[in-house]
Amino acid sequence: MNDQHSDPDSARALAIAGELRVLIGQLIRRLREQAHSSDLTASQKSVLLHLERDGSATVTALAKADGVRPQSMGATVSALQAAGHISSAPHPTDGRQTLLSLTAACRKEIKAGRAAREDWLFRAISTKFSTREQEKLRAAVELLKRFVDS
Repeated sequence: MNDQHSDPDSARALAIAGELRVLIGQLIRRLREQAHSSDLTASQKSVLLHLERDGSATVTALAKADGVRPQSMGATVSALQAAGHISSAPHPTDGRQTLLSLTAACRKEIKAGRAAREDWLFRAISTKFSTREQEKLRAAVELLKRFVDS
């Protein structure tokens, strides 16, 4: 351990960091189990989330957002189209390009997956924690929001 982590406050923070990392990993795995998600790769999930969050996009825009070559993104998009997750349409102002969008079925699947994860969390919170513990958990959530905001 270096000098930066030798004082008691730093040692405590380092221990919490390690525990939090493991706990978050376990929570993510449990949430994935609840969604009954298909066998999508990380890059496929990234494309679907990008299209859901930002709307229609070209292969080039998706490639840029994910930091990959358009050729690699083309393979990802083809697999998603074959699975019925995304559809394509001509670009309204540039006939050389194609806009990709989520299909209605994919939007429904994403919504159902989120609902399943939220339901699991709700059931776990309401059955495993007392009212007082739920208040502590809410306070912890507020503290964890600082990670996202920093």
